[in-house]
Amino acid sequence: MSDFIGNPLFASGGITIFEVMSGLARKHQAINLGQGAPDTDGPADIRQAAADATMNLSNQYPSMMGIPELREAVARHNKRFYDLDIDAQSEVMVTAGATEALANAILGLVAPGDEVVLIEPLYDSYLPIVKLAGGIPKLVRVTPPHWELPREELAAAFSDKTKLVLINSPMNPCSKVFTDDELAFVAELVTRHDAYALCDEVYEHLVFDGRKHRPLMTFPGMRDRCVRIGSAGKTFSLTGWKVGYITACAKLLEPISKAHQYLVFTTAPNLQHGVAYGLNQDDSYFAGFTADMENKRNYLMKGLREVGFDVLDSQGTYFITCDFRPLGFEGDDEAFCQYLIEKVGVVAIPVSAFYQQGDVRHFVRFCFCKREEMMEEAITRMKKVFAA
Repeated sequence: MSDFIGNPLFASGGITIFEVMSGLARKHQAINLGQGAPDTDGPADIRQAAADATMNLSNQYPSMMGIPELREAVARHNKRFYDLDIDAQSEVMVTAGATEALANAILGLVAPGDEVVLIEPLYDSYLPIVKLAGGIPKLVRVTPPHWELPREELAAAFSDKTKLVLINSPMNPCSKVFTDDELAFVAELVTRHDAYALCDEVYEHLVFDGRKHRPLMTFPGMRDRCVRIGSAGKTFSLTGWKVGYITACAKLLEPISKAHQYLVFTTAPNLQHGVAYGLNQDDSYFAGFTADMENKRNYLMKGLREVGFDVLDSQGTYFITCDFRPLGFEGDDEAFCQYLIEKVGVVAIPVSAFYQQGDVRHFVRFCFCKREEMMEEAITRMKKVFAA
């Protein structure tokens, strides 16, 4: 019997960089500005709505598509913010987080041999799921410091075998918000090649400096070609709840729901009630949430500049990318992050972890969805070591 047990697709990938760095943070008692999770819980009234549902409503299996209250709330949210008319019964499905939603969409839509266009830097789950489905990944890059969409390369990645393009905007880890012009270019390619777009929009309410998130689904011809994914974890700072939601036309949602039924089947009903309550809040919650995160971004960006980093623009998400070369460190990004944990007591994520070829080697990602006092302490620690 072979000593190797398991699927080589997953075994060869190792442990996710987020788990590795969080483990090192605990080991070295370092301040974790690496993992994209707030260090305080979300709104008390949303948590109370879930608690009340636990005690007063059913805790048995809900519909695999999601409770009606949440599906209706997702449909209203689409209309309120994006003027999308969505049928809650046939075009919305609730999932165990956005990662499961991504897996459902890829496994449900991609057949072996289909090509899938992916734009690096990639969130770590994208590529393994595409390979698990038997899809053939076609990688295109945006690179620091400007993260410009390479249109010729993107167009060349499409072919008559393209089934899907995966668009993450606002984009993790590089904090890029795709412009209307860029999205229109993607929409034209999708239409020309009779393909579909999987739209990871979990940071839809985290766009800054007066920008507005615009789903690809709102562009001409895209209504029935897009699968739009949202996340209660990101929108309400409740990442541990793992509640996501998919919006897609009934034709696309049908095969996606069939994948969902065999992966997770359904999502905790009490948490769904809490998220439905949250999505039904008035616009002041969403505006306040964005403003609060923008203030946190500004605070950390200022501190990182004072440390001596070259700080790149952060248009959305939880994240700031920095070039550490001005600090005089001569190693690569993995070595810098190791040094930062062991000698400084702060955790960052090496940006090379989001590329398949490790030639982007002097950028790191910091996360600002943290308490100000924690970010202040991290900045103080870094200044003691790096600031002139």
